[in-house]
Amino acid sequence: MRASARRTALQTGACLCGAVAYEITGQLAGIQFCHCSQCRRASGAAFAANIPVRAEDFRVTAGADRLKAYSSSPGKERVFCGDCGSPIISRSAGDPGWVRVRAGTLGAPATTRPAFHFHVASKAGWFEITDNLPQHPGPRPG
Repeated sequence: MRASARRTALQTGACLCGAVAYEITGQLAGIQFCHCSQCRRASGAAFAANIPVRAEDFRVTAGADRLKAYSSSPGKERVFCGDCGSPIISRSAGDPGWVRVRAGTLGAPATTRPAFHFHVASKAGWFEITDNLPQHPGPRPG
């Protein structure tokens, strides 16, 4: 896809307190639900809802100085608002061309829908997946 065609859509988002805001250009991939223990702890929920976005298509428009990063494992950072704690993105040194935006921080209307669940072999025992989305026992596919 040509870069100019990919940049036609604009999606915005922000943290809970509004100190950090961002924009995404281009079409959004489907939302991916990660059930690994780290994502559960980082989100405080049964899973994290992530959207892979090309790093070049993601731009912080306000509050870059408020962002904090935590290295949750070698080569992986979770980036969040230092004021309210809202998770914004994660990024991996092994995949520097991409960030994973936390879907809950998107503004409305969201231009994407859920795609699949992964790491379901380690999902929370108290949570039952009841939708018909594909489920992967381990890492996200491809």
